[in-house]
Amino acid sequence: MSTEWTKLSEKMPIRLAPSMAKDHPNLPVVKEEGCYYWGVDGKQYLDFTSGIAVTNVGHRHPKVVAAIKDAADYLTHGPIGVIQYESILKLADELAEIMPGDLDCFFFGNSGTEAIEGALKLARHVTKKPFVVSFIGGFHGRTLGSMAISTSKSKYRSHQHVSGTYQLPYYKPGDSEEEAIQKLNTAAEQLFAHQVLPNEVACMILEPVLGEGGYIIPPKSWLQRIRQICDEHGILLIFDEVQTGFGRTGEWFASQSFEVVPDIMAVAKGIASGIPLSATVANHKLMQQWPLGSHATTFGGTPLGCAAALATIEVIKEEKLLENTKVVGAYASKQLEGLQKKYARIGNVRSIGLMIGIEIIDPDTGVGDGQAAMEILDLALHEGVLFYFSGKHGEVIRMIPPLTVTKEQIDEGLAKLERALIAFEKK
Repeated sequence: MSTEWTKLSEKMPIRLAPSMAKDHPNLPVVKEEGCYYWGVDGKQYLDFTSGIAVTNVGHRHPKVVAAIKDAADYLTHGPIGVIQYESILKLADELAEIMPGDLDCFFFGNSGTEAIEGALKLARHVTKKPFVVSFIGGFHGRTLGSMAISTSKSKYRSHQHVSGTYQLPYYKPGDSEEEAIQKLNTAAEQLFAHQVLPNEVACMILEPVLGEGGYIIPPKSWLQRIRQICDEHGILLIFDEVQTGFGRTGEWFASQSFEVVPDIMAVAKGIASGIPLSATVANHKLMQQWPLGSHATTFGGTPLGCAAALATIEVIKEEKLLENTKVVGAYASKQLEGLQKKYARIGNVRSIGLMIGIEIIDPDTGVGDGQAAMEILDLALHEGVLFYFSGKHGEVIRMIPPLTVTKEQIDEGLAKLERALIAFEKK
């Protein structure tokens, strides 16, 4: 590490808030490309995080970089409404073609939590109802509205509680479809009988695949039953596809993987390959009830972000990354099942496309072991591969490589993970 870098790094605790910068693994890097980072130490690291599900077409894809540079030759900022520009109009058109069902109208923001805030505001504005129902274990962001419906970890809500929200249990791994639907029906009946009348609920919101909460993948029928409950009571259904969108599950959106069309959707992360951009999405008939002044943005839908998003969509289509996600994702899952048989530390392996959760457990009790998972992550980093964590206690290793990943890179990364597991057992 250079002397200059060391000096700057030493200032980080003073210059950057711990809530922003104190995360795992805090790897000092100088370059990114494709599926790799290059560290200040000169070492190449295989990245199985995609910047936390952001760089779905790989780091610094040449087409995305070129699109950003070209856009910057003409516009760098565009307060839409004050001016109009081609890229935002073209992006809305392109997105309408790949969205599930009849979702065809967009409010662009900058981040996932903004998209969620927009979705909640839209639902409450249109229905004129005050309450929101979310699902236990879900993570929707860190601003006040999105945090009020997030329950993946109670520490995220510390000192910041907001009223007007209720929770239902998320699908429990291992339950049969029949058990899952029965539990859902019972929980919804109890909620509406004892806590809030359904005619006062504006919306239900959930992640179609639980992300921060541990990469939990519900049955199709469970999500379809939620759609039915919302329809029965005149409640709008919101899908948080911030992490699952743009090919991560093997379809453009998890909504399509599960054959459920929500009324409102929130998307971000993979939309623009690292340039801040998000969208609150609905059908134009619903969105037209959200008039001028009821919501607004200064930076949402910037020319650079829209150009990057258009290039991202083009790359996913041209390089057939949805197909690659299904094929390589299935291959990765099969290889992990092989590791699961060899190492008692590996509990459940849960996957859909290239959204893969590897549960680390105490082999004696079968209970998730967050401390062991973190140590294994550190050992994997030493071997040269980045994973991330999730789950209530950090016991689930998130494996979310770029959708461009090859079978050879999967083998490379899992070989490094296996060496980390061996090193952990020898400690």
